[in-house]
Amino acid sequence: MSFNVSLSGLNAAQKDLDVTSNNIANVNTTGFKESRTEFVDVYASSLLAAGKTKAGDGVLTADVAQQFSQGSIRFTNNALDLAITGNGFFATVPELDSLERSYTRAGEFKLNADNFIVNSNGDYLLGFDVNADGSSASVALSTASPIQIPTASGAPQATTEVDIRMNLPAGDAVNTYAFDPTDPLTYNHSTSVTVFDSLGESHVQTYYFRKTAANEWNMYTAVDGVLLDIPGGVNSIANPTTGPSPNVRAAQLTFTAGGDFSTQTPATITTEPLTATVLVNGADPAQTLTVDFNLDTTGPNANEPTQFASNFEVTSLEQDGLAVGRLTGLDIDADGLIRATYSNGTSEPLSRVTLVNFANNQGLTQVGNTSWKESLVSGEALAGEAGSGTFGSINSSALEQSNVNLTSELIDLISAQRNFQANSRSLEVDNQLNQTILQIR
Repeated sequence: MSFNVSLSGLNAAQKDLDVTSNNIANVNTTGFKESRTEFVDVYASSLLAAGKTKAGDGVLTADVAQQFSQGSIRFTNNALDLAITGNGFFATVPELDSLERSYTRAGEFKLNADNFIVNSNGDYLLGFDVNADGSSASVALSTASPIQIPTASGAPQATTEVDIRMNLPAGDAVNTYAFDPTDPLTYNHSTSVTVFDSLGESHVQTYYFRKTAANEWNMYTAVDGVLLDIPGGVNSIANPTTGPSPNVRAAQLTFTAGGDFSTQTPATITTEPLTATVLVNGADPAQTLTVDFNLDTTGPNANEPTQFASNFEVTSLEQDGLAVGRLTGLDIDADGLIRATYSNGTSEPLSRVTLVNFANNQGLTQVGNTSWKESLVSGEALAGEAGSGTFGSINSSALEQSNVNLTSELIDLISAQRNFQANSRSLEVDNQLNQTILQIR
């Protein structure tokens, strides 16, 4: 019997050595969770056994339990490196249409040839579909799908409105020349802004300011050198450029004796449709451009033109159009929302990283590659958004390191070695006793 007791001790010590060695081997494995060997003693008894004098029958390995404590966070320069702070696992699938999900804490993700987010094993990261405002369409695990980063460019946006804030010099002389945009003598001042058509191509819109009376100015406008009519405007002249209309009108701005803005004609300053005369690239010919002085704004930020005894000054000139944008980067929030940013200044929510939790993490089945699968003991996978409920938050450009404490493992290794040696010595003593008994004559 003593041989069996010592042998069980050797087996237990060997298991302890194996587990400790595995922990040490994975001390630098991203997302690795250390294991702990759990032992129980063995007592075989019966109704007639003398329990008070029972010596015991050795030791058994009850479980090699994973310890899901938080690992330290190491920051990187890759936006697709993800680390979970708190509870939860990333969900992955081996194929696009597969339902065989595995779960991991290792967030070393990258893009494959088809722009899907995958890990080093080629498994696809799952995410929830999102609405235009970034909210999740559903948080059910059955609706999660592999996340793909689009290769298409950001859509252009045609300019519809230009906002101007400026000062027209009160001391300027009234201009008596016949207006001609090609002759600087026929207007007092000009300024330009880049606008965009429906295809995202840029055009230069120029504004010409011409003083016609003491507190009165005319404003003509042209796109790419083509003078445009302002419907409802004043002072119609023959169009000196090849434009959509043979005659063009100006907008009229009037000011008070104190230099404040008084009125404008027309009430809404809008150009005529650009038509194919201006847009020769096939863009929407019905595009019009509105000049907005934000006359309904009050307070210190009122965006109205002024006529003070100062130089001509444009303090604000903005438009609402966008050029075609190319993908410039990805932003991943703490709640897992993946947002694409484009070179034209726009951004678009793409997906939200799926997080999964279990009632009993230690019941998960290990499958290698720092991954686990659901089991009867772990309970059913419960999906949700990062930062909600019991789910942890997601750190982008960061990785969760192994939670192995190398110092503790080295101490455990020494302890397991001593345990193995002690049980080996016990076997040796048992053998010597048996030899002594056999040699008695």
